Amino acid sequence: MSDDSTTQCLLFPGIFRKPIVAQFDQREGSSDGGALLLKAADRHYGLVAGLSSCLRDDRQAGKVDHSLRELVAQRVFAIACGYPDANDSARLSEDPIHKLLLDRDPIEGRALASQPTLSRFENGVGVKELYRSGEFMAESVIRRHAKRLRHRTYRVTIDLDPTDDPTHGAQQLSFFNGHYDTWCYLPVMGFVSFNDEAEQYLCAAVLRPGNVTAAAGAVGILRRLVRMIRHHLSGVQIRVRLDGGFAHPAVLEFLDAQPKLEYVVAMAKNTLLKRVVESGMRRARQLSRRSGKTEHIYGEVRYKAGKWPGLRRVIIKAEVVRATDKDPKDNPRFVITNMKQSPRWIYERVYCQRGDIENRIKELHELEIDRTSCTSFWANQFRVLLTAAAYVLMQELRLRAAGTACARAQVGTLRERLLKLGARVLVSVRRVGVHLPASFPFLPAFRRVALALGAATG
Repeated sequence: MSDDSTTQCLLFPGIFRKPIVAQFDQREGSSDGGALLLKAADRHYGLVAGLSSCLRDDRQAGKVDHSLRELVAQRVFAIACGYPDANDSARLSEDPIHKLLLDRDPIEGRALASQPTLSRFENGVGVKELYRSGEFMAESVIRRHAKRLRHRTYRVTIDLDPTDDPTHGAQQLSFFNGHYDTWCYLPVMGFVSFNDEAEQYLCAAVLRPGNVTAAAGAVGILRRLVRMIRHHLSGVQIRVRLDGGFAHPAVLEFLDAQPKLEYVVAMAKNTLLKRVVESGMRRARQLSRRSGKTEHIYGEVRYKAGKWPGLRRVIIKAEVVRATDKDPKDNPRFVITNMKQSPRWIYERVYCQRGDIENRIKELHELEIDRTSCTSFWANQFRVLLTAAAYVLMQELRLRAAGTACARAQVGTLRERLLKLGARVLVSVRRVGVHLPASFPFLPAFRRVALALGAATG
């Protein structure tokens, strides 16, 4: 490419007092200077090393240029920085910061792996390796927070929720889903939260065919998470919160069989429950007419569905919703639970708190966890796991940003504020210098996170 091409040199005549010439020739520069924090965050989890140890390398040793650990690190750190596609490697191959993250010399070190290498890597992972990788990620998250809280944990809450992953090609096990009105996968995400903390930490990401029910595979995921939690936090109270799609007899039977486990599971309305809630709905309509506002009342009933082995407690919320310029709307809700507290407390203080999981899933879509464009289903599952690992590291950055302007920032905002920093990298005999902008507006948050992750002031 010639030096005077528009991609190498941009001219801005007549805008400023002097002609401006912008040239893309800073070979020691990177736009991801803050990504050093990701490397520091990974030290607390060991995700890169752990995930790569779950994989089997069948390549001929003499022809290997990039180890499995380097390939995992390249993909996880790139996804966190906003490069979800393997094609992005063409632009990052000589980036000094990304080479530094792989423990290479940022200037003289070998270039990063190419797109064909990364694609072969993603498509070469087998089912057993994926299972081990998923288990490792879940256990590392639970172990990390057990250590962080120094075993002062009295309750761990598990949340599962499915999300749609639209497909646009010939991906294996992509099916039409009538609920989402598109061809898609239907992955399920698992989160854990500790005590009364607001943050829900991602610990499981399982890709599923697009035509499965919400409850498909839920028992297996819950069984593994419960086992891991009890291993690392013995004696802790476990609470499970699930949406209505998980109200399957097998799921409820599993939850009932677990000692020291409480659950709240939403349930779809049916003809019998509509009759049960009708008296409450009449009272809610009367209250709403008088106040002109949304009103609700709570109740409960002992109920047995067709395949249930016995009666279960069902919390009833009879609600009338009023919105501006709209007619009042009946909105009855039902929640199955084995908890003993009042219906209002269970619904508002326990079940409703799971609603924040929607924000966590939106963040995963910001990291493009739905970039499942490989033909192979298992290659797409591996991509989902790599994106999940990147999200775990971003959650660690947010945790360390407590007390700063980034404490509750979404991961997209966190990336822009902490990772997307113009940097110049200089290498001497004794050290590598990363020069970041002095006018950086989020320097206090960056310093706070860096120090919390083990950096030392110079």
